[in-house]
Order: sequence, then structure tokens, then C-alpha cells
Amino acid sequence: MLLTDYKWFQALPAPSSKNDHPRLIVRRLGLQDYEPIWQSMRYLAQQLKDKGKTDRADEIWLLSHKPVYTQGQAGKAEHILNPGKIPVVQIDRGGQVTYHGPGQLVVYLLIDVRRRKLGARALVDLLENALLATLQSYGIAAATRPKAPGVYVNDAKIAALGLRIKNGWSYHGLSLNVNMDLSPFANINPCGFENLAVTQMADFVDEKDLLLQKVSRVLCNKLLRELGYFEYY
Repeated sequence: MLLTDYKWFQALPAPSSKNDHPRLIVRRLGLQDYEPIWQSMRYLAQQLKDKGKTDRADEIWLLSHKPVYTQGQAGKAEHILNPGKIPVVQIDRGGQVTYHGPGQLVVYLLIDVRRRKLGARALVDLLENALLATLQSYGIAAATRPKAPGVYVNDAKIAALGLRIKNGWSYHGLSLNVNMDLSPFANINPCGFENLAVTQMADFVDEKDLLLQKVSRVLCNKLLRELGYFEYY
């Protein structure tokens, strides 16, 4: 996959940001197979270590995945109940098993956390704040849980988080259920929780046309604001 083949733009620091605010590139990658994207993230993190790169721009990738279950480092096999024909990929993020599919917005953050002086908890808070603000803009009241990263609406999970920090860089990120087929979640214990209900934004809004594209713009702007940049749209 060539990242230059897809739409991208460079974010501009907001006036309140420091003059040395890192460059940030946002890439819109469309619908993608899971493994090439994952391997691209891992490759970039390793290259930064091997070549001593310290001036690379931070990046945000916005996309959706073709159907796949991903099992985090701490994942337990018993939480994958009946995957059927959907592939299961063992990966290197934190957390347990989750599902990705068309109509779900996935956002990956390739961020130099050392340069930004961001710890893992602060990065999780940043992601959750952007998700809550996005949902609020659609009139959806959501909340977080102290011991269960992610965002919930009426006790049903609407967004999941999973990160990896390697060589001072973060990768992986978040998934937000927008307008998708939720039935594959019934074949796993989402995030390792039995009987955890899942939901999506389409269940709470009247206008569903182009909902994924619209939410992608909103969430991107919320993330840019959290990171200290101008909104793009």
C-alpha cells in the first residue's frame, strides 16, 4: 500500500499552540484490508527506531476495514465464540477481541508521544474526549468507564480503543460504530466482556445518508482540536 495514493492534508497549528508544534498529516484511506494497514503501522514504528528518525510528521489515518476480528495481546481464545468465515488476526495492541467492518470508522494515530510529552493515559483521555464531543454534536449522550476504555451509550459500547506505544510512537487507535452490520459482534465477547451490548450512531440519528463520511469529518476535527490544530472543515 502506498500512502501517497490516498487523500491527505497537513494540519496547521492553532494560535494557542507552541511555535514548534509538530507537523501533522491526516490521511483518508477508504475501505481497506486489515493486515496491510497493520503491517504499515508496525513498519513505520520500527523504521523510526532503526534510522533514528526524529523529524517525521505525526499522522492520523481515517478508514474502514473489511470484516475482521482482531485479538489484542492480552486476548483470550474463549472470548472468540464463533467467528465463522470472518478471519481472526492476532495483533500487538492492548485489549481483547473486537470486530471491524464496513460502516465503522477507524482512526489510527501515529504520534511521537515523547515529542508531545504524552503518556498512554493522556492519549486515551484525548481519544475519549474527541469521541464524546463527536457524539454530543449529534445529540448522543455518551460516557466513559474508568476500568473499561471506550465510550458507551446506555451501557452499550459504541466505540472501542486499543493502542500500542513502540520506540516512543503510538499506533493503532479507535473504532467508532457509525452505520454498520452489528451482528458479527454477537460471535465474540466484545473487548472480553460477556453479554456486552454494542450500538451505533445510526440508531440515534434520523439522517443516515453519507453518515460515515460526515462523522469522519467531525471526529477528525475533534481530534485536531485536542492535539492543538485548526479544524480542517
